[in-house]
Amino acid sequence: MHYKTIALELIQEQPELYRSLYSSKRILPEMDRYAARLKSSHEAWQEVLKQHRPGSGTAQITSEALELAIEDLRALLLSDSQPAETGPLSLDAAMSFIRRHTPPA
Repeated sequence: MHYKTIALELIQEQPELYRSLYSSKRILPEMDRYAARLKSSHEAWQEVLKQHRPGSGTAQITSEALELAIEDLRALLLSDSQPAETGPLSLDAAMSFIRRHTPPA
């Protein structure tokens, strides 16, 4: 897998975050951090899917797990690109926060 490439593309989907990281010269370390998180999430989702779908093929599980891991990272990047709110979270923001901080069962 090319986790760094995927992570960079997902960062670029959030223009404000990308500009901020680029201008502060933190794009490479943050890309590495997000890529490591993507890899860990992908591996965790593979284990979950293997347990819940024992008859599925390896390629199918790997592909589905990557899709889920990408969605997790996309949600994280979206929350990281938004300014901090001082009020209560919206339902979507709360669900995103919970999903990011809950390991796959």
